[in-house]
Amino acid sequence: MSGFRTIALRGLLALAISLAALAARDVTAAETAGPSIAIRFTFDRPIDASMAPFFLAAKDGSFGTERLNVSFSSTAGSPEALARVAKGDSELALVDINELIRFRDRDDAAPVKAVFVLFNSAPYAIIARRSRGIHLLPDLDGKTVGVADGDLSMRLWPALAKQNGIDASHVKFHKMSAAVREPILSAGQVDAVAGFSYLSAVNLRDRGVPGADLVVLRYADYGCEAYGFAVVVNPAFAAAKPDAVKGFVRALIAGVNATVKEPARAADEAASRIDDGDRDLELARLRTVLVDNILTDEVRRNGLGGVDPARLDRSIDQIARDFKFRKRPAAGDIFDDRFLPPVAARLIN
Repeated sequence: MSGFRTIALRGLLALAISLAALAARDVTAAETAGPSIAIRFTFDRPIDASMAPFFLAAKDGSFGTERLNVSFSSTAGSPEALARVAKGDSELALVDINELIRFRDRDDAAPVKAVFVLFNSAPYAIIARRSRGIHLLPDLDGKTVGVADGDLSMRLWPALAKQNGIDASHVKFHKMSAAVREPILSAGQVDAVAGFSYLSAVNLRDRGVPGADLVVLRYADYGCEAYGFAVVVNPAFAAAKPDAVKGFVRALIAGVNATVKEPARAADEAASRIDDGDRDLELARLRTVLVDNILTDEVRRNGLGGVDPARLDRSIDQIARDFKFRKRPAAGDIFDDRFLPPVAARLIN
């Protein structure tokens, strides 16, 4: 009995030591991991379903897994979002990469760079009515196109027109508020409108314009090389906390994959964040975005988030048709690939 007690005591002592070691190891790991890092993220426009990957990354805990505490806010456009990031009022933002290219040309511009491209293809498009005799881009000759103030698509129109043999002087542009863009086309006051394919085209169908009467002339289908919306980072934050930026990108990739697998759930999550959000409308919008802008052939080959430097350079040349650079930026001035995981981790599952 005495021997049994001795063995039992030794066993209990060994167990206690093991448990203490495990507890110490857990404490050390927690101390090493440190507290979560706060990230203020800015969208450059009101919420719509194209932003669903960010919301699913938050809802599914992907940001939390990376020990990131991400809060979201919106601005009225890419220039304002870029200004926030440049000043450090936001650590990261979603902006039009073509606006970033112009921003970097300023003498006093902070060296803000993109670290993840969400829209591999820019959503720029002319949305026209077939009943006005428009079926292809050259059919815009002699037509009137409604353009909202500050529409970025018009910055690439000169290059697109030249590339497709269109005399730009034969197309009349009627400036208007973005709020009346779709109503004016649906009322027949213009022949077409410039805008984003996943916004204007879906909105017009929702307004009752027959889908068969709408033609979406996507810039990408006519030789426009531009990338679209991309995540940019404050340079000081990127230098001080590179692992946080890498973690954000990993979490966003998880959000994109979840969106691809469950678009209905993703649209629900986006609609829940919009005042009077329409789940069906946002789902239609999201399906358009996935097909036209996110899951392109380039992405299926090379994975999410990156750029082809040669293509990015060509897109900068297209911008230069309308924008006179003081010093033309190179692709490396605009995009930083150091925060991307390996290609295998970026392929669509």
